[in-house]
Amino acid sequence: MTGTSETVRIVLLEDDAPLRERFAGILDAWGGGELVAACATLEQALTALDQHPVDLLMADLNLPDGHGIEAIRRLRQRHPDADAMVISVLADDETVLAAIEAGAVGYLLKDADSIELVEAIEELRAGCSPISSSIARILVRRMNKPAEDPGGPALTPREMEILRGIAKGFTYTELAEWLGISRQTVPVHIKNIYRKLAANNRSEAVYEASKRGLLRL
Repeated sequence: MTGTSETVRIVLLEDDAPLRERFAGILDAWGGGELVAACATLEQALTALDQHPVDLLMADLNLPDGHGIEAIRRLRQRHPDADAMVISVLADDETVLAAIEAGAVGYLLKDADSIELVEAIEELRAGCSPISSSIARILVRRMNKPAEDPGGPALTPREMEILRGIAKGFTYTELAEWLGISRQTVPVHIKNIYRKLAANNRSEAVYEASKRGLLRL
């Protein structure tokens, strides 16, 4: 996503009417975003993604006519520079990992209040990956599994330190302070990590690193 001063065009996908209205109200009240569509079904969301410019998809997963992961995949196809954030009650390992593999860069459980919801969007715009604590535990468990295939270019010791910080959800500034390095060098290291792991964002980097057994937290 581009600069933080730009209005974020959002597609909301939530089949529960009261929740959809609550989330829509939060987004309407937030001056930084424009709610392009509030969808109750997968079909409505796919249509909205095909017909409108979109910067952010906020998607439930368990829908009456399909799965929200299909909307995330459509977003990747139609709007490759946009972000996807899951807001769901589903928190089993396979669902979480499938959503991240499909392209989700954030994953919140449906207990976020208005401040947390807006903060999550702001974190996404800043290049972070907001996730609920229980979702983070799923990723940590997966990281601690034995390596399946450690192939690919090796990460340097500094890149491994940065990768561990990414997995903990650190911001660029926090990474710089934690490691005692310049704030400006952090994105350079992260870019190299993404290239070596064939990842496009933090969530994909953590997921790929966990598959390769690179992290032991």
